[in-house]
Amino acid sequence: MSLPAAVPDTSRLPAAVLFDMDGLLIDTEPLWFSVEGDILTELGAPWDLNDHKTLVGSSLKVSSAFIAERAGGSVTAEQIADELLLRMRERLRHPQVLRPGVIDLIAELDAAGIPRALVSSSFRVLVEAALEGVAPLMFDTVVVGDEVSVAKPHPEAYLLGARKLGVDPTDCVAFEDSPTGAASASAAGCFVVAIPSVVPIEPGERRIVRPSLVGVDLTFLRSLFE
Repeated sequence: MSLPAAVPDTSRLPAAVLFDMDGLLIDTEPLWFSVEGDILTELGAPWDLNDHKTLVGSSLKVSSAFIAERAGGSVTAEQIADELLLRMRERLRHPQVLRPGVIDLIAELDAAGIPRALVSSSFRVLVEAALEGVAPLMFDTVVVGDEVSVAKPHPEAYLLGARKLGVDPTDCVAFEDSPTGAASASAAGCFVVAIPSVVPIEPGERRIVRPSLVGVDLTFLRSLFE
């Protein structure tokens, strides 16, 4: 008697999950907008939400240069960067509220033993302050903006995050909230789940868009690799 051929199980979980931070785990975009606005007001220059949207997902170098130019050259980009870091660090050290769905997803990843990395464009001083504010949220490894030579949308940050975890980036799921970050994760080969915070993100190959992390669980993660 011949046995029926086995049906291969194509359902699997990702080797790791990679998270952006600003706007994805923590609703920091209003904080950035407020700090940017305060600095420009003090310098006598205009600043509005459209200006902030231009910078969502950008590196500190890009943001500080943009703001310094808007200030009319009265300060340098380096001075702006120092002021942004100082003011944001103080704000982030206060307890922060995680965005909806984050806690449940982290619990699912812990239960399944799936490693996770934080891959942020923010400098380490800000990431450490933010993690203080959301303790005890932990990550197996962290990649920060001042650790890479080329910022998002270049794939270096996500490639480094996968390498630190010892996994292939094509076997990873990356969660992002900005077009810049989504482009970075896509270029690294990750499957991208975009949760737009301020600026819309277009779906694409191995990229889907959701309104929030609510309902993102192991069943959802398996479905991405079917």
